[in-house]
Amino acid sequence: MYKNCCMYFDPKTTKYPYPEYTDGHYLDVVEKTHYVFDENYPYVDTSKKFRRKQFWIRVLLRTIVFPMAKIRFGLKVNGKKNLKTYKLELSQGVISVTNHIHSWDYIFLMRTVKPIKTNVLVWAPNVNGPDGSSVRLVGGIPIPENNLKATMVYYNAIDKLINQDHGWLQIYAEGSMWEYYAPIRPFKRGSSFFAIQFNKPIMPIAYSYRKPTWIRKKIFHQPARITINVGEPIYPDNNIVDKNERELDLTRRVHERICELAGIRPEDNIYPSIYDHSKRVDYYPRDNKDTCK
Repeated sequence: MYKNCCMYFDPKTTKYPYPEYTDGHYLDVVEKTHYVFDENYPYVDTSKKFRRKQFWIRVLLRTIVFPMAKIRFGLKVNGKKNLKTYKLELSQGVISVTNHIHSWDYIFLMRTVKPIKTNVLVWAPNVNGPDGSSVRLVGGIPIPENNLKATMVYYNAIDKLINQDHGWLQIYAEGSMWEYYAPIRPFKRGSSFFAIQFNKPIMPIAYSYRKPTWIRKKIFHQPARITINVGEPIYPDNNIVDKNERELDLTRRVHERICELAGIRPEDNIYPSIYDHSKRVDYYPRDNKDTCK
């Protein structure tokens, strides 16, 4: 699967109970708060009180959390020059898409693109969970379900964030987090929908892995060190007249590029580009923890 077995590492961990469907969640979220995500909910909170809290959270992130994350996970960034090369394009509003491989991977993204301020679409139950306040303060926007009025308010908030405020919106196109999972799972089309609606680029960013050191493996039980690979903006093909086909085309191209950034040739990836109730592929024995041979 990988271009170079010594450079691209697959943890092949058996620690996590990856679900049957590729967008499935396997972490139980214990409800702590009871927010209702309806048409009255502030999906992007711009109140002075909330912004003051965000300011101090960012101070905490930059002084303590970002350095700790680099050390704890052995973070390495490839392609960061693309953030400077395409600075003008990114300053006009952008959507980033990454694979979702750790509960801290949004922190990794924030650290990589700072001082740009980011927002992220999140599974609504996470906002009602124990870490819900932190999720909101780092830019989490819950996705409402089964409520048309709420969906319209949510959509208008995203529209303002990207088109008027020229913000950065992170979307996990795989639909859920699978820790230390190497293959790129099929993508849902939400990121392409927004990119086409607002005529904005998608910034592909891939998380890949490096072998853990002895200390990380034996003492911290860390399956791998993490690398962030930053690509170049990918734009919708406006020559494709049919909007549905345009979404499919953009989703495929973003998926293929993230595969390449992660070190996986698209033709070797075990999953299709587009999510269609896709099921997990057990491509290695679940009782075999050996990896790179």
